[in-house]
Amino acid sequence: MPLSHRWTLTRYLIEERRRFPQASGDLNALLLDVSIACKAIARIVSFGGLGDSLGNSLGAFAAPEAGAVNVQGEAQKRVNVIGNEIFIRMNEWNGQLAGMASEELEVPRQIPASHQRGKYLLLFDPLDGSSNIDVDVSVGSIFSVLRAPDEVVQSGRDVTEADFLQPGAAQVAAGYAIYGPTTMLVLSVGNGVAGFTLNPNLGEFVLTHPSIQVPADTQEFAINTSNSRFWEPPVKRYVDECLAGKAGTRCKDFNMRWIASLVAEAHRILMRGGVFLCPRDTKDPQRPGRLRLLYEANPIGFVIEQAGGRSSTGRQPMLGVKPTALHQRIGVVFGSRHEVERIERYHHEPMNRDVANPLFAERGLFRG
Repeated sequence: MPLSHRWTLTRYLIEERRRFPQASGDLNALLLDVSIACKAIARIVSFGGLGDSLGNSLGAFAAPEAGAVNVQGEAQKRVNVIGNEIFIRMNEWNGQLAGMASEELEVPRQIPASHQRGKYLLLFDPLDGSSNIDVDVSVGSIFSVLRAPDEVVQSGRDVTEADFLQPGAAQVAAGYAIYGPTTMLVLSVGNGVAGFTLNPNLGEFVLTHPSIQVPADTQEFAINTSNSRFWEPPVKRYVDECLAGKAGTRCKDFNMRWIASLVAEAHRILMRGGVFLCPRDTKDPQRPGRLRLLYEANPIGFVIEQAGGRSSTGRQPMLGVKPTALHQRIGVVFGSRHEVERIERYHHEPMNRDVANPLFAERGLFRG
């Protein structure tokens, strides 16, 4: 499609709104404000270490202060703080939101009393993968839109944590921006997935990847193998089968990837297929997973499923999980449908003695 004929994000949202003649347009306005926040963050990220000398990012890649951590107990760079502030300032005044929640905030952010309040809730991770930013790996922003409970909208009261504890299937829109060689916005409003590339000459997101689909089959998987000693038997079984290649039970060779940036991993899978595993393991018994359910796993899961893939905890569909806390962590498996379904099946099958105990494996001390 010639560039002159491509839709901007604004036109795409207008066309999507036509499917709902009674829609107010509030969701469109909210998503456009989110896209502006992503443009602002993309500009800051693009300057990298030049920020101090150019005076445009306030030393964005430095920590706010020595030893600074966020509410998750993770190292916090100044770019995380700046990105969080950009999301807040760009969206708190627009009249579409009842409240916001972020990875960088311990409790929900209230819409100031001086501003109009709306019917949506916005959750976001302002800069996913920031631990890799010093080595110029692609990073991104993740966002999720929920409807505020009717009681909140009607009363106009402050939002509470409980208002955000909705399953991923309740999302009305979700997506991410990825800041790499190009800046892209990948979005779903519940009618498939579309990808928009930022045209730096126009300053507009332009539709370049309509109707993204995740292939049902793949020969590529992503997992952090340094944690293999903590994996549960179904995960170990799956990875071992992939590593065995053509000589193993899968009868085909697999490639392995690991970027350690959720947005980059999800984007690769959306573009060419694959499966990503960040599963529950035994490394920290107090933490059932590493990714945050509400503003990482759910929005990415929503996008993946809208593109024909599958998102799961390994034991159940991700979008069916009922959240119990704002910053709840969870094990995540998503990507090409047939591979995710296989991993789920392994979790539900009776544990294979050979897999669970190497003493009884083919080359173990005791053979069955």
